[in-house]
Amino acid sequence: MDNRHVHTIPPVYNEESRILILGTFPSVKSREGNFFYHHPQNRFWKVISAICGEECPKSIEEKRELLLRNGIALWDVVYSCDIAGSADSSIKNVVPNDISPILQKADIRIICANGGTAYRLYKKYIYPIVKRDIIHLPSTSPANASYSLERLVEEWSKYIKGKDSRS
Repeated sequence: MDNRHVHTIPPVYNEESRILILGTFPSVKSREGNFFYHHPQNRFWKVISAICGEECPKSIEEKRELLLRNGIALWDVVYSCDIAGSADSSIKNVVPNDISPILQKADIRIICANGGTAYRLYKKYIYPIVKRDIIHLPSTSPANASYSLERLVEEWSKYIKGKDSRS
């Protein structure tokens, strides 16, 4: 059985983006829906909308607009890999994404990893190329049950701010 998958979701960013959030690789649900954090149990959109003081977006276009309106770029560390289902722990044979187009177009001031696997893979594959530090944020995945939504918002808001609250 072939578990090789290629990332087909383009990054979300523009020249106004100041924060880059990197996940690991799209889940099965995200690959099916062709957008980031598409699984209804993932708390990413609830966390971002709470921090930005906005209503939680429903459609892909609303999600994209929420990010761009608040200076947030979004992509994943991994371009292609072998993965069983959606389990980050099963990721092997990584080919990383090239984040340099984002760094060239936008004045990215902070890079954050959504979870430990994204953090570790960034440090291994991308940091040696771009030499930009990354902040390890707790995963918004439902598998990270030790973090309540409130605790995620509290931790993430130390680094991610809505556009109105940034300098």
